[in-house]
Amino acid sequence: MRVQIIFGIVFGVLVPLLLIAPGRYGVDRVATRGIENSVVAAVLAVMLAVTLHRRVTSFPGIRAFRFVLPTYAGAFSIVLSAILILRLDYNRPMLLLSLILSLSVALSLDFYVLRRAVRRFYLVPFGRYEVAYRSPNTEWIVIESPQIPDDPDAVIVADLRYDHEQAWEQMLAHAAVAGHPVYHIKQLRESLTGRVSIEHISENSFGSMLPNLAYRKVKRIIDLVAVIVLLPILSLPMLCVAFIIKLDSAGPVLFRQERMGYRGKPFRIYKFRTMRVTLEGGPDPRSAAMTEDGDPRITRIGRFLRRSRIDELPQIFNIIGGQMSWIGPRPEAIALSTWYEDEIPFYFYRHIVRPGITGWAQVNQGHVSDIDSVSTKLGFDFYYIQNFSAWLDLLIALRTVSTMLNGFGHR
Repeated sequence: MRVQIIFGIVFGVLVPLLLIAPGRYGVDRVATRGIENSVVAAVLAVMLAVTLHRRVTSFPGIRAFRFVLPTYAGAFSIVLSAILILRLDYNRPMLLLSLILSLSVALSLDFYVLRRAVRRFYLVPFGRYEVAYRSPNTEWIVIESPQIPDDPDAVIVADLRYDHEQAWEQMLAHAAVAGHPVYHIKQLRESLTGRVSIEHISENSFGSMLPNLAYRKVKRIIDLVAVIVLLPILSLPMLCVAFIIKLDSAGPVLFRQERMGYRGKPFRIYKFRTMRVTLEGGPDPRSAAMTEDGDPRITRIGRFLRRSRIDELPQIFNIIGGQMSWIGPRPEAIALSTWYEDEIPFYFYRHIVRPGITGWAQVNQGHVSDIDSVSTKLGFDFYYIQNFSAWLDLLIALRTVSTMLNGFGHR
């Protein structure tokens, strides 16, 4: 992070300043009006961009290279918005050149790291070490004897619940004192997969069964502010979608269904209808609530709405009502939720936060309905609850945009 900030300041602030400001103390004062404000703004934007990129890409399975453009563009947009709101003078060429150069440097650094970085872990071969997750650009080295690896950057992984022999316990203690990270295998697996094991309900970093309570209150405010900003923008497109649905097939525009929500309380969810009315429902509520690949009930326009996730937009009204959030575990139909609770341990725990229009499981796994896949999905939901934060929500929001464009996980 320190290297990114230094390179960002040099190329994103000093270089544009040298290229644009030579006339500042000469005759061309008009062209350099607001240069001081622009320098301060560029420094703040670069530092904010580096911080956003660092925090967003610290989560599992994230390719940092893909998030350089959105985080840097977002940071500069925030700073520029502040300048406009405060009505400060600024130099457009200075800020534009700062964005281009700092973005180019960040892309170059991340591309270099992407090509060269290989995560190396030293594995203590006792206990449940075989569950170690093999991921791309990851090297696992088994420690043959209770000796600290001859590697100044060694990261040691062990099953810390296993009753190790004294020599191995001493090695782990000495390694930790020497400054080597020592991780429990379960903790590392969660950080690599983005899923939390559901053998036991994992606690968050504060040792509490509850997610971050302070952020939960702030998140509700963020949800409402986002509704105030986006609803006027989305109103016309939503009306157009409603009109197209009426033209495409007979039936209501909106689909309403009872789902299990926050704290286990049922609520009525709203979606744009994507299925034919004549074929919806059926004698078996569980089967009727499931959607299979190539489901014949889906209408022509419904396939596009599902692929793009546009069918979820009416849930804005569920957010206003406090039943949902923009981001959180997806709410399931009552019949499915009851079935999953009977089959999967701790399933009910996912209701500790408000359900969302999009979530960590959706951007990593997509739509699932069978028990095995739902169990995996629950691991993603638990990871979200355990790491409940604005940074993870920001990452999910960015990845949701990509998901809407490529249709990942839709049915």
